[in-house]
Order: sequence, then structure tokens, then C-alpha cells
Amino acid sequence: MAKRETDKIFSGKPDRIVAASKFKPLRRSVKLPVWGDLSIRLGLALFLIFIVVMIHWLDRDGLVDSVDGEISFLDVVYFTMISITTTGFGDIAPVTDSARLIEAVIVTPIRFAVFFIFVGTAYNFIIKRSWEKWRMARIQEKLSDHVVVLGYGISGSQSVEELIQRGTDPNDIVVVDPSEERLASAEKLGVNVMGADATRDETLKAVRIQEASNVLVSAGRDDTSILIVLTVRHLAPKVPISVVVRADDNELLARQAGANNVINPVRFTGLLLAGSAKGEHIADYLADLASVSGRVQLVERVVTEEECGCSITELSSGGRGLRIYRNGRAIGYWEEESESLQPGDVLVEIVPSENGKTQGDGH
Repeated sequence: MAKRETDKIFSGKPDRIVAASKFKPLRRSVKLPVWGDLSIRLGLALFLIFIVVMIHWLDRDGLVDSVDGEISFLDVVYFTMISITTTGFGDIAPVTDSARLIEAVIVTPIRFAVFFIFVGTAYNFIIKRSWEKWRMARIQEKLSDHVVVLGYGISGSQSVEELIQRGTDPNDIVVVDPSEERLASAEKLGVNVMGADATRDETLKAVRIQEASNVLVSAGRDDTSILIVLTVRHLAPKVPISVVVRADDNELLARQAGANNVINPVRFTGLLLAGSAKGEHIADYLADLASVSGRVQLVERVVTEEECGCSITELSSGGRGLRIYRNGRAIGYWEEESESLQPGDVLVEIVPSENGKTQGDGH
């Protein structure tokens, strides 16, 4: 599918979608484009100045021009500008009580309003944006060995929360999603966020995808997720990719696209249902394994040097070894080859979580 078509797919509902032009982590687009925001500010300032001009023109009899003694419309505009900017040369001045009352009660509040509009505009468009641009550039330069989450729907948001609970620093997580509302909820967790289309090369380059430790893909649709996997694999050939797909026939396509792990939530739900039919505690234990809040956890790691030559039942971590991955082949704990661990073996074990240790201690 062409990227032009998938742009619409990945964007989902039109809830303030962020334009994909320039990308920086920890940035979200505003509701209005820059030129629109600037136009509104300038328009409001000019409108307030126009009101003051009209007030001065209607009350011009209360003004005195020390130069020629006459107040023209140009004199009113001139007096308005020097009055609002508090320059005050003194060549034109209010002399009647009504004119001075107007200056004190009406013009002075408008003067402050115009002043704050210009100061706020200068801060927002010059100081703040320059500071944020510099700050985001520094953060982006330091991104390394981070986790990139592409898509912040139900699966993506739960994965981020689970990563944080498992001890991952939120600063080491980058969330990419086109929805500003979803990014707002992600930013509350302290992670880096970027509003953009994850199927674009420039998006993935901006989050330094080649430096990531893991990439989690959950775009909400299988075709979009597979296209994202293809794009990630093209830019980062060695980065581990996990992707969520919902159709069984798309699992093979996802693996062919370059995904290392393919998760099918529908199939996992089926496993839980089937397990519950064989025993009331099987589904509970499977859910326990999948969550960091359970009493036990599944851990995947490389065997240590001191474990080499030992059996899978003699792990230094104290966990229960379940499976070994050696040269791309899975070896069960009951097989003879598991009796001697070798350098480079990848081990899957069950270890007690902090909750399990606490409950085991009787606290």
C-alpha cells in the first residue's frame, strides 16, 4: 500500500492531527498554525488600537496640540500611538476632565492589554520557541538505547505503562502518534512524545531509530503496522521490533517485513479462555506471568559466564529456567541439551517479582 494512502489510515479520527513537516521529540503542534496564531494576536492588538483612536477622535476637543493648536485625525493617530507605547512627548496632551478620565479608565487598561499581547507574542514566538528548539535538539542528540513506541492506542499505552512499572526510565521512551490528545496523556507519564506519521522515514530518523534498543509497533491497523515495520527495518536493520497484529494471516507478513516478535492479542485472549476451560487457575497464572504486578515474571536474558556448563536448573538468579534459544533453535528444560548451558545462549526463565517476594515473606 502506498504511503499516501496509509497516511489517512494511521491518522485515524480527525482529532487535531499533527502536521508532518518537522519533527522533534517532546513537541506537540498547537491548534492553529504559527501564522494563524500570530495573525490573531496582531489583529487583536490593532483592533484595540483602533478603539483608542476612535475614542480619542470622538473626544478630540479634550486634547490640545501645543504646536499648531489644531487636532487633526493624523494627530489623533499619532497621540494614540505615543500614548499606548507610553512614549509621551508632551506635544499633545489631554486637558479636560473627561479626556483625562478616558485616559485613566479606558486607554490605560487597553495600553496594558496591547503591551501584554506584544510581550506574549515576543516570548512565544522568539524566546520560548528558540529555547524549546535548542532544548529538544539537545534531548534528540542524546537519544540512545531508548525504546520507541510507534502508536499510542490501547496496546501502546499499556505497553508504556508496563515498561515504566518494570523500571524503564520514562526519559528513555519515545512515543510517536499523530493524535495530539493521545500524546498529551503520554506526556503526563514523563516520556518523550512526537506528533507525526510513523510510516515516514524522516519521522523515524528524527527519533534516532537506528540507536534504539527496541521498537514497539501498534498502529491500530495491521496494514499500517506492517508498513511501519518495513520502514523501521529499512532504516535500522539490527534493532529488535515487536508488532501487534490482529489477523492470523498477517502474522507471517509481519515477520517477513522484519518483525522479531509478533503479538496477536486475539490469539492470547483465546489462550486464556482455553486455559480457563482446563483449570480455573491456568488463566490467572498466565495473566500473572504477563504483568509486572503479578507474583512471578517471565525474563529473557543471555546466560552469564559463571552459568556456562551448568544445567538450566542451576541458574545464578535463582529463577526457574524454561527454555534456551541456541543458534535460532528452541530447547526445552526437559531436553538433554539444556543440561549444559553455552556462551551466547538466550535463556527464558521465571523469577519472582517484588510482589511475589513480599507475599512470600509474609509481609
